Amino acid sequence: MRATVWFLILATSASCTGKPTVQYSPQPSPIVEPKETHTAAQDPAIPEETKPDAVKSPSMAEEIRTLVWKATPSSLLKALDLIRSRELSSGEFGRSMNAVSVRLLKVIYPDVKASFLPTDLPKTGVYSVYTKILGDIDRNIYTPPPSSSDDFLVYILPFLALLNDSDRDRMTAAVPDLQKAISLNPSSPLASYFFGFVYEKNGNLLAALNEYEKALSISPECYPAVQGSARIMTERGLYQDAVKALSDLLVLYPESMDIKKQRAHVYFAMKDWSRTENAIVEILQQNGRDGEFLLMRARVFVEQGLFPQAQAPLDLYASINPNNPEYLFLRARIQSEGYRNRDAALNYLRALLASSSVDETIAVYMANLLMDSPRTAEQEEGRAILERLLNVESPSIAVTELALTDAIKRAAWTNARFYVGKLLEERRSPRDLLNAYTIEHGIGNNAAALSYARELYQAEPENEEACVAYISALLDTGRADEASRLIGNRLSSAAGGVSKARYYYLRSRTRSGDEARLSDLRSCLFEDPRNLNALIAMFDFYRRQKDDRRAVYYLKQALAVSPNNSTLKQYEKDYAGQL
Repeated sequence: MRATVWFLILATSASCTGKPTVQYSPQPSPIVEPKETHTAAQDPAIPEETKPDAVKSPSMAEEIRTLVWKATPSSLLKALDLIRSRELSSGEFGRSMNAVSVRLLKVIYPDVKASFLPTDLPKTGVYSVYTKILGDIDRNIYTPPPSSSDDFLVYILPFLALLNDSDRDRMTAAVPDLQKAISLNPSSPLASYFFGFVYEKNGNLLAALNEYEKALSISPECYPAVQGSARIMTERGLYQDAVKALSDLLVLYPESMDIKKQRAHVYFAMKDWSRTENAIVEILQQNGRDGEFLLMRARVFVEQGLFPQAQAPLDLYASINPNNPEYLFLRARIQSEGYRNRDAALNYLRALLASSSVDETIAVYMANLLMDSPRTAEQEEGRAILERLLNVESPSIAVTELALTDAIKRAAWTNARFYVGKLLEERRSPRDLLNAYTIEHGIGNNAAALSYARELYQAEPENEEACVAYISALLDTGRADEASRLIGNRLSSAAGGVSKARYYYLRSRTRSGDEARLSDLRSCLFEDPRNLNALIAMFDFYRRQKDDRRAVYYLKQALAVSPNNSTLKQYEKDYAGQL
């Protein structure tokens, strides 16, 4: 990430008088004095001794207003301190500035500790404009400022009504007011922070990051801009930068649950399950019925395959909202992945699918589960879900992947080639290249299969899937010598079991004599008795030898491994009387 003016705020303890003090570095930009729209003479609440002296110094009202306009934690706290110490809290000006300062601190800087005077807004007079704005904020109403106003606050305060809004149009409509706010008062970070918020909500992450950095350059105290930057870093996969930024914030605000929760989400995005679990435990110690983090804790266990441990947080969550889609989805995953209970999982998923707005992730999971079923009716049900997911203008990558997996499984090579083509255009991942090899191999286009396999192997030479595909493609195109060298190297270093079995099978394809070939196939099945390729090869050898007893023996084993294999299904019919 570009060098960012991260805040170096060093919060110090309150003085013995109880007045909060805040030190920060680098020093903030010089305060640009706001244009005075109301004179002290117009405000009877300001004591005579604080009225402006045009020759000697700015008025107390001007100093307080300047502090509130700056709108940083330290300036707002200082404004409140002046209102309190100069006993201005009973007049209209003092009451208004007190209410505005308190609202900004509570909404924008909720982690700043402070004691507040009661807010009692004036209902009439020159400052009642703030009363209306703050009242509208409570009702989630954006108050457009009068075009003739030069008051920074009437341009910036209404945006508080949009911070919990998801309506992008409302936010975009507020942009001219934010631009005016910056022109009136460039010394405040708020307009830039709000610009960042608008850009982030509209998906323009780079522009949002620029605005958040601009807010921090104006005042490193604007820590919500750090949280905004951390959200964007997380979105862009810059997890370590996001963790660093949030961890630095927690040094300053160690009790902030909002920052702790955000950091937990970053750990989760990183799939750092250990740190995610520790962060969640700390959050649940403060609120054991926080539904969001009960579900996250269950998800962490499920992602690690710790299905029994996931039951406790889910049982607790059931008393909060047993109809929550994520809760039901996690229950389905536990049944499917943890206990291999397809029917129980489908019961949860069908209940979810019946809702009007089912999440795509859930629909994809259910379709995959159904299409992997041995029951024809469930396979058809899964493909019907897949068809609905595909029937949109631009199906997601997850849906395209599912369609590709199904097409390959059914050997529907034309459809499979279409889907893999889309994925190769979109990202060209190792998995996409492997699928492309599988498809071309299935079609019999050995030259294209070799091209994909070579690209995959060159990108990831240590990837066993890539190596096996490349060796197979070499054998398919008559490059047995090159394949034999690779097989020899791999066999000498391969661990036993499934990995070694693969290379024994591949070596069997290079043998010219039956005994040598059978020896390798037997070695393969010794390492992995479920190696489908070796079982089919053994079956095929004895079938050609007219040794039906041995042929049927290996056919049975192959069918047990892959009961839906289309080639084996045909042989199953041929040997029906002997199986």
